[in-house]
Amino acid sequence: MFMGEYEHNTDAKGRLIIPAKFREGLTDRFVVTKGLDGCLFAYAPDEWARVEEGLRNIPLTNKNGRAFIRFFFAGAAEVEVDKQGRILIPSNLREYAGIEKEVVSVGVNTKVEIWSKERYATMETGFEEMDDIMEQLSEMGIQL
Repeated sequence: MFMGEYEHNTDAKGRLIIPAKFREGLTDRFVVTKGLDGCLFAYAPDEWARVEEGLRNIPLTNKNGRAFIRFFFAGAAEVEVDKQGRILIPSNLREYAGIEKEVVSVGVNTKVEIWSKERYATMETGFEEMDDIMEQLSEMGIQL
């Protein structure tokens, strides 16, 4: 399980330090892809296989399913952690996520989200609504 929030900067080549706590779970090679809300998702190989299997069950006749699969897999890249604990984020993924320099890596249960610091700060402003969100989740049977 991934948890916590870490801030780092990308270097001139687009490399990002992966926090040591996240490297343990992600392993030396993992998948980074376009995420929701304008961030990137990073998946350990076993979790990526689980997600891939789940998406494989979406019928080809489902137009929204096809669009999501295209979005999700076309943006996916396998990355490798170098000896300094960095990965090279492909330019198309940096552009999608608005990553220029400052980055926030966030542990979110089974994946790591990689955000531009600016975009994450904007998204954080919605945290005041958590009471309403939790109430909706409670109605779906999810309890903390």
